[in-house]
Amino acid sequence: MTNYAYQARDNHGNIVSGVQEALNEENAVNSLMGKGLMVLSIQAKSTSKGSKKKTIEVKETDKVLFTRQLATMVDAGIPLVGALTALYESCDPVKQKNMREVIGDVTSRVQSGESFHESISHHPRVFNHLYTSMVKAGEAGGLLAEILDRLAGFLEASARLTKKVKSALTYPIAVISLAFIITTFLIVKVVPVFADMFSSFGKKLPAPTQFLIDLSEFVQGNWWWLILLIGGTVFGLRAFVRTPTGGRLWEQWQLKLPVFGPLLLKIAMSRFARTFAQLIRAGVPILETLSIVGGSSGNCVIADSLAGIAGDVEKGDNLSVAMAKKPIFPPMLVRMVSAGESTGRIDNMLEKMADFWDEEIEAMLGALTSLMEPILIVVLGVIVGGIVIAMFLPIFKLSEVVS
Repeated sequence: MTNYAYQARDNHGNIVSGVQEALNEENAVNSLMGKGLMVLSIQAKSTSKGSKKKTIEVKETDKVLFTRQLATMVDAGIPLVGALTALYESCDPVKQKNMREVIGDVTSRVQSGESFHESISHHPRVFNHLYTSMVKAGEAGGLLAEILDRLAGFLEASARLTKKVKSALTYPIAVISLAFIITTFLIVKVVPVFADMFSSFGKKLPAPTQFLIDLSEFVQGNWWWLILLIGGTVFGLRAFVRTPTGGRLWEQWQLKLPVFGPLLLKIAMSRFARTFAQLIRAGVPILETLSIVGGSSGNCVIADSLAGIAGDVEKGDNLSVAMAKKPIFPPMLVRMVSAGESTGRIDNMLEKMADFWDEEIEAMLGALTSLMEPILIVVLGVIVGGIVIAMFLPIFKLSEVVS
């Protein structure tokens, strides 16, 4: 973005001056005229730092809204630069600051002669490889509005799935956090009170009570070491998972979990099928599609399998034959792909599979949520109830423990 110093005459004939941020001089003049000012002189002052950022991140909802609105405007016959300029001006400078900066930079690049897909590729944190490849295919085929509309639908479906997963995890995380807080409070604040009272009894306390008192004393005497240990463990695990080897082991282990493994596999398969369908429908070549889908699948097991499939397809195998060699892909998916190959409608078959998996994911999340509620309540009750019973055991056996 560029700052323009201007002098203008207002509706009352007074001369005013100031600074206007805009994409270019023409845009600055139009913005000032929209405010009722007659521009007398204008000069570029400085370039806004926001246009130089390459790692800006935006909200997913802002990106979906941008894609949907741009698709509508391009489909209505509005030139791309005009549509981008209108979207830039409609962004809230405060609430949508990052999105506004990204759109401004993209608009400036398009005005300078770059293609749209080249312009958005400078912002990989906002527009990933999948987004850029579909836009590139749309520009090449003259179907940019249609591709953007499909992209908006795809992003909305992905956002809905992510929201469902987060909603299902909110309750367990809240209950576990509450259990941890209550347990810590009882051990640190309540147990010492009972320990002082029991110290005057003069006899050996019941084993659960003694264990709880010893645990309370240990936590109070070494709380800083415990915090360092827990923090160091969490930080170390996160750092290890971010390494290529650690990330691979973490993703492989996730799929082997007893209950959550099948759920995570279905989520990854749904994402794979829907992404593959959108790229094939957009006209992206099959080998490039396999490469993009592998990178956006979110799991190294699927990415490795797709890399092997790409090699087999390059050698001449059918897609369904190559997929059948990889045990990670369910037989139903292989059969649907085979049927799609024979009818020339692989994208429709894959989209149906993605819809089917989305329904299964929703059902599994609902069942897990319903099942976890009583389990977590029981766990919380056992922990808190166990502490309370251990503390009151000496009182129940008062005649035995009082000296």
